[in-house]
Amino acid sequence: MSTNTEPDEMSLEELRAEIESIDREIVELIARRTYVAETIADVKAERDLPTTDESQEDAVMERAGDNAAKFDLDSNLVKTVFRLLIELNKVEQRESR
Repeated sequence: MSTNTEPDEMSLEELRAEIESIDREIVELIARRTYVAETIADVKAERDLPTTDESQEDAVMERAGDNAAKFDLDSNLVKTVFRLLIELNKVEQRESR
């Protein structure tokens, strides 16, 4: 949290402001990830490589599960988010070819 106040001492407004800040950070990270994925798509197109790389997707999903466990989060939920990100990137890669 960006404040030094304990959560139970924070007002509802402060907590909502914290969520708003976190949401902005999440969107920024998605934008960064999308940019890198687009760059990968460009490299794949230049090298005439297939859009889909199942071994890489499997590695991403395994990392997502491992990272979820480190933060005591539901692995299936985190993997669902990453599956969505991967599918969105694949759609963008296909559309850019």
